[in-house]
Amino acid sequence: MPSRITCEVRDESPVTVVRVAGALDLATMRTVHRVLDRCLTAQPDALVVDLHDLTVRDGLALSVFAAAARRAAGWPAVPVVLCAPPARTASWLTQSRVCRGLPVQRDCAEAARTAGAAAAPRLRMRLEPVAGACRRARELVADACGRWHLPDLVGPASVVLSELVGNVVRHAGTPMQVTLTLRRPYLQVAVADGSRAAARAATRTDLRAEGGRGLLLVRELTQRWGSAPVVDGKVVWAMLPAAT
Repeated sequence: MPSRITCEVRDESPVTVVRVAGALDLATMRTVHRVLDRCLTAQPDALVVDLHDLTVRDGLALSVFAAAARRAAGWPAVPVVLCAPPARTASWLTQSRVCRGLPVQRDCAEAARTAGAAAAPRLRMRLEPVAGACRRARELVADACGRWHLPDLVGPASVVLSELVGNVVRHAGTPMQVTLTLRRPYLQVAVADGSRAAARAATRTDLRAEGGRGLLLVRELTQRWGSAPVVDGKVVWAMLPAAT
């Protein structure tokens, strides 16, 4: 009989809780991976994974949690904490080399406190696709760099965020959420919008054209950048080196 698994997502802002129930094996881990990945792209402050009703059928499938934690440690800088595993699942986690080092708490309340304590500083802003959006984005950058003592990043971060916001205004035309996150050694900027069209930097640009260079500029000014789908659109993110 095929294994079955369910993933119930609860937004308990600023922490997202995912309750995984059923049998985990190499087939059902794909479902878990998709759900955790979708939750991370929404950029919660922290992610708690409730394992109370999880049965492990293949220890290799536990790598899905380690992979999610590794991905989250880079972008979007979200701490991942497991909680409430039954005795058998806890034993599997203890024996798993890939899960060694993953934080595990006995209950969800303690996991939420642990994850919240490890959360990176974030600033968020909702913007409409109007002419003044880029100016407001630059003001947010100035505020963040002032709070976090990053004066040298005001200029480059303002340029990067202006390009990402301007891209939404010009092409997506939807409301957007801007998120700034400090997870040293990087300042992360991200813009989520309601368009499913992936952002791609042009490989060749007409030098006589008035536009088309925005994402090329983002690529040059950042350490890494990317575009990821979300439930109702996409998020475009970039990471700028932040001095320690």
